[in-house]
Order: sequence, then C-alpha cells, then structure tokens
Amino acid sequence: MASTTVKFSATLSKTDPISVPVLIVGQEKHLSSLSYSAVKCKLEPRVNEQTFKSALSVLNPCPTDTCPLFLNTATLAAISNNHSRHNSSAQPHMLTKLINLNSAGYNECIVIVCERKDMFASGCAAARAFYDYCRKTKIYVGKLKEQKKATVTVTVEFIIMPDSNGEHKVEKEEIATLERIANAIKMTARIVDTPCNDMNVNHFLDEIRHVGADLNITPTIISGEELKKKGLGGIYGVGRASSIGPALAVLSYTPQGATETIAWVGKGIVYDTGGLSIKGKSAMPGMKRDCAGAAAILGAFQAIVKSSFKQNLHAVFCLAENSVGPDSTRPDDIHTLYSGRTVEINNTDAEGRLVLSDGVVYASRDLNAKVILDMATLTGAQAISTGKYHAAVMSNSEQWEKNVVSAGLISGDLTFPIVYCPELHFCEFSSSVADMKNSVADRSNATSSCAGLFIAAHLGFDTTNQWIHVDIAGPSHYGERATGYGVALLTALFAKYTNDLLLQNVSKHIEYS
Repeated sequence: MASTTVKFSATLSKTDPISVPVLIVGQEKHLSSLSYSAVKCKLEPRVNEQTFKSALSVLNPCPTDTCPLFLNTATLAAISNNHSRHNSSAQPHMLTKLINLNSAGYNECIVIVCERKDMFASGCAAARAFYDYCRKTKIYVGKLKEQKKATVTVTVEFIIMPDSNGEHKVEKEEIATLERIANAIKMTARIVDTPCNDMNVNHFLDEIRHVGADLNITPTIISGEELKKKGLGGIYGVGRASSIGPALAVLSYTPQGATETIAWVGKGIVYDTGGLSIKGKSAMPGMKRDCAGAAAILGAFQAIVKSSFKQNLHAVFCLAENSVGPDSTRPDDIHTLYSGRTVEINNTDAEGRLVLSDGVVYASRDLNAKVILDMATLTGAQAISTGKYHAAVMSNSEQWEKNVVSAGLISGDLTFPIVYCPELHFCEFSSSVADMKNSVADRSNATSSCAGLFIAAHLGFDTTNQWIHVDIAGPSHYGERATGYGVALLTALFAKYTNDLLLQNVSKHIEYS
C-alpha cells in the first residue's frame, strides 16, 4: 500500500492536470478574488479562463461546494466564509474533508488559498487527510498478494491573500517548519492507527527511541518490576497483567540558557480492554487509540525541539496495556501511587487517570517541572461535554486555560474549557478505606472534570505548579482513522518558547499573559 509524503511550497509550480491532478481550495471570498493568471500554471492547457470563471460563479458553499474543471483531475472547491467564534477561521475540518473527498490516491497537488494567519492551521489540516498505516491486500486472479509499497507525493502549495495589514509573504524557513509539523502529525496518526499486535508497549518504546536518536536524546525508561520498586503504583497496577510489562519513558531536552522547565505527560494505553471491569463487544473495538495522548506528545516533542525550543522540555510517556489475566488489578484492590496517596479501585476501566497521576507527579518531583500539561483520551464523557471536534481543557490557571483555547483556534486543534471546581466535585471519589476511589460515585456529575481532578489531586490542589489537562477522546479520531490531534495544538501553545519564525508568527495570535 502506498505511503504519502506531504510537501509544502509558498509558490506554485507548473503542472498539467493530466499527469498531476490538482485541487484548488479556499474560502469563497478568497476564491472569488482569485484571477485566472494566478493559477493558470496548474490548469493549462486543460482548463481555460472562461471555464475557470464559470466554475467560480456557480460555487455555492453551504458549508462546502466543489466544481470539476477537467474530468476528475482538476477541481475547484470552496468553503463558506462564515464561522462561529468557537471555530478556527481556517475552518480546517472542512478543508480536511474536502481534500479527503477529492484525493486522487497518487501524486497530486493541492493549492490552498488563504490568509497568512490561516496558513498554519490549513497546512496541518492538509496533513490530516493522508494516512500512513494500512495493511490492505489485493486479489489477483484468485490469489492474495500484498500490495507493493510505493510513495505518493502530495504537494501543498499556498496562495496567500493579503490580510488587513497587507501581509502575505512567506519565508522558506516557515514552509520547512510547517512540513516538519505535518510529518509529526502523520507520525502521530500512524502510531494511533496501528493495532496493539504491531504497537504494544515495546513497539511504542522503539518509537520513542527513534525520535530520541533523531534529536540526539537518550530516553530514560523505567519498566516492569522497577516501576513497583520506585513506587509508580499507578502505571504498574494498570499494566502488570499484560504479557508485555508497563513502562514510564522520558525524553528530556535541556538547552543551555533555559530558565523554565515544562513537562508534557501523555497517556499511552496501547490497548484498553477495561481490565476486569471489561468493556463490551461494541465498546472495545477502537481501543488501540487509547495511546493518542502519548503519540501526540511524541510527535509534538520532535517537531518543537527541531524548531529551536529555548526552554527545558520533558516528554513523559505513561505506557501500559490494560489487559486481563491472573495478575489483573481487581475492583477493591488498593494501590499506592507515586504521590504516596492510596487509591481504592472501583473501576479498572478508569485506568488512564492512574497512569497519568504517576506521570504528573514524576514530572513535578523528579523533573522539577513548573508547567505540567497532560494529554489523554481520558473519558468517553468528553465527547458529550465538548463534542467530537473540541478537546476538553481544564486547568488550575485561568490564563493557561485561555492560552489553550487561543492555541486551538490558530492551530485548528480546537479546544473548549470544562468546569474546574474541586471543592464541589472531588467528593465524588470519597473512599472509606483509602485516600480516594478511582471512579466517581455519580456518573451524571461532570465526569470529565472529575477525571481531570483525580489527576490534579496527586499534584495537590494547593500546588504551585501550573497544571493543564487536555482530554482528547473525541477529536483524536474521525470515524475509524486517527487525526494526529494534539501536535498542532502543542506546537502552537508553546510557540512563544521557540526561535522559529513560523511559530513566532503563530504565537502572536495567542492571548499570553
């Protein structure tokens, strides 16, 4: 099966639609002001000016519309000009859908017409339309043969419309950064799409080592019984029933001159059966995606470190398979987590908060991080709270909450706040025999918020750490495919800590204090 390489360019190259299919896409207001001369190098000799103008005149996006220009190899697509205040102005989800619908499946070109501020989100949206993991085969004359792997190149070219400041120039350095982030998005999606027989804890550790080698960083890995000895009872308890033991892994980037320390902590449950509180037959398929938080952090770490990150950055991966076996954690068992707090298990399917609690405390205690962000496919209730497209964000810092929302709008990885009120909600975890239970008493009382509060409790509600929790259960996938969600969000959120030109421009749109 073909793998796809996505390349970017700030200028248009000359191609013939017969040999290189082309999709020209943008908001209606931008397309309507586009001259034929600006795109004729992609259309001639197959599409003349009259045909192009006729197609423009019939486009009626509600919210999208397409018009073929030449056979199925040249297409014009429009996105509505209108968007709500909780959507990115780039409308990246619509863009991804249009690219998916019009993808040729072989070498092709996508021309995105947008304003400069929307280039980052639009480029990331284009990357999400192409997938690297596939195990399909083809049948030839009754015989099953594996398809030969080939590489398809998709070239994404931009036409930047002048904004209110007249700004439309794009530097080569910015294109290189966008390409790097797009590759990280695709890597993240590949890891999440890969089933557990090909992406167990050991395989995930190999992915971490590979990224570490690329960045000249040797990961710290604590695994198996060593987790128990060091007191990491959450990760150990969740993963001990699997034939492949759990692990905590850390990639640490510590540049000279750094004055701040940041940690990203990712939930990496490579498969979640629910443990002894086992999921049903319709709830378990898709649980290979329960490592999406850790995968996003891995991709974002690689991308942002290569973008001249200026501060100390640690990526902490909490890896386990929540399996069923003789060593499975039982409901009623009590585990001592790395915080020293005891947890009575009343639901083994509420495992993500256990591993993340160990991870955030490790980030604070062992790595001395002052800003700690955890990212996880933590609760099914997240999609009910904020939907399939917006991750749920909760923080003990009002400013960081605002930062995450702003970063979501400029990156296209949308977010929306959920309530942070430990004095009203943490009582849901009351236990008569331990410091807390791991699952709520009342499942109709802000369960996504409660799950986040469980993690925060191990840092302590009076902590001086700035803590951000991002639940990505809904937006981590669309249908049966991973979206690579989180890479664009994290690189945008922490853009101000880089010396990278593109990310510095992105950071101008985030409401930092």
